[in-house]
Amino acid sequence: MAEVIKKNGTKEPFDPEKIRKSIAGAAQRTDIPEERKNEVVEQVTAAVVPTLEGREEIETSEIRETILSELDRVEPGVANAWREYEQGKTKTE
Repeated sequence: MAEVIKKNGTKEPFDPEKIRKSIAGAAQRTDIPEERKNEVVEQVTAAVVPTLEGREEIETSEIRETILSELDRVEPGVANAWREYEQGKTKTE
């Protein structure tokens, strides 16, 4: 099972559900139909998780880039919502 290396250097087991929740959260900040939001979550999760599960360790930044790359291909509006959320979060930190 892969371990995720977080920004602060701590490690935790890879959890595919966290990827699903992150994508769903970004999708909720868009105005695409609910059915399409669910499709995006399933499609991107199905594309991203297998590429990460086989790894021994992976950094959160690499997970983020992999997800965003797939979102840019599948549903750019969701990728943009993710980036806008991150920008707002960075300003408040």
